[in-house]
Parts: sequence; structure tokens; C-alpha cells
Amino acid sequence: MSGLPSVNSLLPGGKAALRLAAGTASLAAGGWVLGALRETPAALGAGAGAIHAVAEGSPNYRGGVFRNLDLDASSALRLDVEENRQLLFDMISGSSASPPRDAIPLAEAPRRRRASPLSATWYGHASALLEIDGYRLLTDPVWSQRCSPSRSVGPQRLHPPPLPLEALPALDAVLISHDHYDHLDMDTVRSLARSQRCPFIAPLGVGAHLRHWGIPKARVIELDWNAVTTIGDLRLVCTPARHHSGRFMARNNTLWASWAVIGSSHRAYFGGDTGYTRSFTDIGAAHGPFDLTLLPIGAYNKSWPDIHMNPEEAVQAHRDLNGEHHGVLVPIHWATFRLAPHPWAEPAERLVEAAAAATVEVAVPKPGGRVVPSRPVSEPWWRL
Repeated sequence: MSGLPSVNSLLPGGKAALRLAAGTASLAAGGWVLGALRETPAALGAGAGAIHAVAEGSPNYRGGVFRNLDLDASSALRLDVEENRQLLFDMISGSSASPPRDAIPLAEAPRRRRASPLSATWYGHASALLEIDGYRLLTDPVWSQRCSPSRSVGPQRLHPPPLPLEALPALDAVLISHDHYDHLDMDTVRSLARSQRCPFIAPLGVGAHLRHWGIPKARVIELDWNAVTTIGDLRLVCTPARHHSGRFMARNNTLWASWAVIGSSHRAYFGGDTGYTRSFTDIGAAHGPFDLTLLPIGAYNKSWPDIHMNPEEAVQAHRDLNGEHHGVLVPIHWATFRLAPHPWAEPAERLVEAAAAATVEVAVPKPGGRVVPSRPVSEPWWRL
């Protein structure tokens, strides 16, 4: 006989049992949703009023939104309906994405950290420690398990952080490119505010989020495009990017940026998150050439060429920024979170091929790996 209950055993008293089970499931689901959303209101950041008070004086802020130099930021988000449908199918089904077959390898932390006038340690996605002429800057720090307003829902890490946040050395600044969740993480920011004494430097409007999370006003520096701040003799220039912003319903009310970092002897460029833009040539002419560029190569798709570069465009951007100068390109914005349906290792493969064809020197570190431009070392570790 079958082990399944008969229909008669479920009626009429069975109906009550089914209702109880359904009710219990609903309560459990409701409790899970409440838990998932518990931190969401705070993580959404500051309200529009607090942001507008800072942003309204900018020439790049018109009609209540910031706008790209290349195109209106809102136009980058108007995708073809059929492309949207296909993109959603790809992301849900995983039909065009191949996850790593094995655990993503992490670089071993050196017992002794050899001093270098210029280096970049990549911790995953756009988080990197930039050491330049005696200063240490941390870019777009995200140490959380998910890049989301919730700790239970949203894109999850493909590899753990290579080191604990509290193991970071003393920083001179935390540098932020914009307010998307994969670049600005509330929990990480709050932890850094407790463990470090440095300022947080961000584009206009992003500082409102930081203050909303309890960062003292004196530790927040906000800049418009082409504005400059200094830390000692280090110059930090807020340079344009081609992207968009927003943490919930409001879009483009905070600025997005890249950063030129100019030391006494070296120059570095942090691209943050950007589509390919003619601004790269202007930035290179004004602030380059750069000994080191940190440029995004992942999360591209044919549906959003205006806001995310592909690897070939990253190589061209490096050339635009440097002219005839031969700096080293370190790729960021890949391998940590699945934010597009391309295979996870494809960005690195395409980058290496495009760089070789253009005679651009690249170094692709493992998460936690350190690149010293004077002796760049790279191995195809992503071929798991």
C-alpha cells in the first residue's frame, strides 16, 4: 500500500490541518520577510531632502537629478522590452552564466608586507587598497555577504573577503565612487567608522547617506566633478564617470564619479563603475598619465553599454587615460558578485586577449592579491 494518506483521511478534519499548515507556512514566510527587511530602512540611506540640500548648487544637477556628460543618465536605463525579457530570463535561469566550478582561490597574505611607493591590493569587486607615495586609500569597501539593502536577499558573494575588515592597516581615506549597494555598503561603512580615523571622500549627495548612518560630519568630504581635496601632499580629484545612482525609488539624485589620485611621485586612477566615455581622454590629458589604473571589466551586457564597460572598452579606456605612457591596468568589478548573465570568468579572458592585442600591460590578482606596477605578476588563476 502507498504511504500517502487517503483523501478521506484529510476530510473534514483534514481541512483544519491543511489550514493550520498553510497558516504556519504563511507566518514562517512572513517572519522571514520581516527578518530580511529588518535593516532595509536604514540601508536605503538618506532622504531626498538631505541629498538635495547638498546637490542643488552643482551645475551637473538639473531638474532634481545629476546627468552624464555623454548622455542623460535616465536614457541609459530605458531598455528595449524584448532585451529586458531575455535578460531577466538569463539571470533567473542561469542559461548563459557559468558559476565557478571550484572555490575561487584567495591570495595568501604575506608574512611581511614589503613597502612600495605604489601598489594595489584587490579585495574583490571594486574594493581595493591603493598605496601611493606613503598614503593608503580604500576604495568602495564592501565586506558584507550580499550587495543589497537586506542581509537575506540580493546578490551573494562568490568568495569570502580575503581578510577581516579589522585587519586592514591604518587608512588615510576611504574613497567612494557612488551609492549603489555593490559600492556603498552600510555595515562596512559603519565598521570602518569605528575601526579607522580617516575621512570618507565621496561624490556630491553620497555624504548624506554617510551622515544618516552616523558618520560625523567632520569626517565626510563631498566633491563635484573636477573638484579637488588634499590629504597632506596627496591630491584627490573627483573626475566624471558615465553611470547612474540610487538606492531605492529616487534615481540619479546623488553623483557618481571616478577618481584621479596624484601623489608626489606617482599617479593612479580609480574608475569605480562606468560605461565607456569620452571623458577618459579629457581626464588623462588633465591629470595623467597614470602609473596604475583600476578599471571595471565585469557586469556588462548589450542592454546597458552606457553604464558598464566590457573588457575591450576597459583596455581602450586605459589607453585614453595614458596616451603613450605605459601604465599597468588592474581589473576590478568582476568575480565577486553575479550582476550580469555572462560567465563569471569571461571578463578576465577577454581582458587578457584585448590587452595583448593592444600591447597594454595588465595584472589580474586573485582576491587579496597585491599588484606592484614595477613588477606586475599575473597567472590565469580564474581557469578553475
